[in-house]
Amino acid sequence: MCYTFIMEIKARQKGNVIILDLCGRIDVNSANLVEVVGQCLRDGYCDILCNFEEVSYIDYMGISAIVIAYKETINNNGRMKFVNIPVHLRNMLSLTGLDRVIDTCASEEEAINTFKEDKIIEDIKKMQLRRRFKRLPIDIKTEMKDKYDKNTTYLKVDILNLSGVGAYIYGCDSFKLGDEVILKFKLPPKLVEVELEAKVVWIPDKQIQLHVTPGMGVEFFKIPGPVQEVLLEFIERNLSLTSSDD
Repeated sequence: MCYTFIMEIKARQKGNVIILDLCGRIDVNSANLVEVVGQCLRDGYCDILCNFEEVSYIDYMGISAIVIAYKETINNNGRMKFVNIPVHLRNMLSLTGLDRVIDTCASEEEAINTFKEDKIIEDIKKMQLRRRFKRLPIDIKTEMKDKYDKNTTYLKVDILNLSGVGAYIYGCDSFKLGDEVILKFKLPPKLVEVELEAKVVWIPDKQIQLHVTPGMGVEFFKIPGPVQEVLLEFIERNLSLTSSDD
């Protein structure tokens, strides 16, 4: 048991996680927490687990030190979690709302696993984001009309490049920024029909961007997940074929 009135910090490592064993009081004299966390980040350790098992007391000045250390971690693309919070300290963390901001775990093993799970989820999200924004140069015949004007007929236009979140369309100058349209086209070779709602988000300036093919950029919205997945699979398949040809 630790009886010191000034907080002591011992650092140890498990895998890629730095565990800070805190001992004593977290109060006005706890600036060393910010210093230690900062040093961990500078040394390249971004997953920080604070072990509160031997913490005897926290006051509002101590909460401030914890918040500063947490912000420093987040600002450096790191992650911080808490473990082994004694019962007598939980109310303080709850009153200040820290328990809703920083993940708290019951054991070191659980905390280490959540760091791993968070990393897996983060990698999946990054992969999905990269997939959504891959652009495929292509020429697809497309029908397009104003979403809100029921009296207009579909215009014949061409999609010159396509991604999971938008497209560049050639062959139409009837729309302005912010207009909402409906697009209908078929994806080869099976001619899978796709109908999407989109918004005009970019129109090249003819005087400045002389090299840009006349047309407009649209962003898809309210796109159903299965439809987006069809687009992503089509784009990835054709990009890989293009790379193979090169």
